[in-house]
Amino acid sequence: MQILAPCAGSVVPMAEVPDPVFSAQTVGPGVGIRPRAGRQTVVSPVDGVLLKVSPHAFIVLVGGDTGILVHVGINTVRLAGEGFEVHGQQGATVAAGAPVVSWDPATITDPDMDTTVVVVVMDAAPDSISDAAVGDVTAGDPLFVS
Repeated sequence: MQILAPCAGSVVPMAEVPDPVFSAQTVGPGVGIRPRAGRQTVVSPVDGVLLKVSPHAFIVLVGGDTGILVHVGINTVRLAGEGFEVHGQQGATVAAGAPVVSWDPATITDPDMDTTVVVVVMDAAPDSISDAAVGDVTAGDPLFVS
């Protein structure tokens, strides 16, 4: 399954994501994206159903059994939605590239937070993705294959 970049930025390996739960692939394998400056619209990386939507994260269910988690920043749950605008609705069918959340990474000033957007294939075996993008991507570019 092809996973697309949910936002523009620079791809980093999961091992470099500054959160031990993600970097250890506890949730599943994937990559991080250090977003470009300026307001970002974070889009669905796949066709599916929005299983869960919150301001800082969303899960797209593919084929009824595979969850793709997009986590917008690290520790951004502490913002309680401030600075985020939600476009997608839980239970809605989405196409890859459909807007789900907007935010501005510059609003993250707390040193205990980070702007890295994490894209994870939930509950998949560690290191089970392939063809991961390297360098800069724009929203909708191929990111990796699961």
